[in-house]
Amino acid sequence: MVLNMRKMIVAGLMAVLASCAVFAQGRSASGPVEFSLRSIDGQTVTSNSLHGEVVVLAFGASWLPLSRTQLQGVRKLADEYSDRGVVVYWVSTESDDSKSKNFASDEQLRNFAQKYGLKVTVLRDPDGAVSKRFGLDQLPSIVILDKEGNISGEPIGGLDPQGNLAAQLASRLDKLL
Repeated sequence: MVLNMRKMIVAGLMAVLASCAVFAQGRSASGPVEFSLRSIDGQTVTSNSLHGEVVVLAFGASWLPLSRTQLQGVRKLADEYSDRGVVVYWVSTESDDSKSKNFASDEQLRNFAQKYGLKVTVLRDPDGAVSKRFGLDQLPSIVILDKEGNISGEPIGGLDPQGNLAAQLASRLDKLL
């Protein structure tokens, strides 16, 4: 009886470890994370519209000083990888409700992007629903999606102190291309 109980515990632990391995690879048992985000120009970008692309989503906020450093890295990343088939977006987590303390209008975000030379599309995640689906718990953070829309590896929170996002992500992106 004790032996059977141990076998059941071991089998249960193996199942948990297998689940953890799937999560650690950035793939959920249910497949790609579905989302819809609005750009500051009024267009909608969905997970379905990105199918077949390697995608980098850089989550940040214009009020966060680290996001300014992040923008430099995003700009360089887009410059180095856009001709290789990687689509890069900067995703603002600021509210689109003018009554919110965390409000930023589309025009303010356009000005912010222009001030820091960001040439990628700026998307909005004003209620944080998409960042929560990706399991993000800090800003700035980076999520890489493979061509099937699965999260590739763990999301990257914080920043490389050198601001060299392209070098930090190169090995992961090169594997997906």
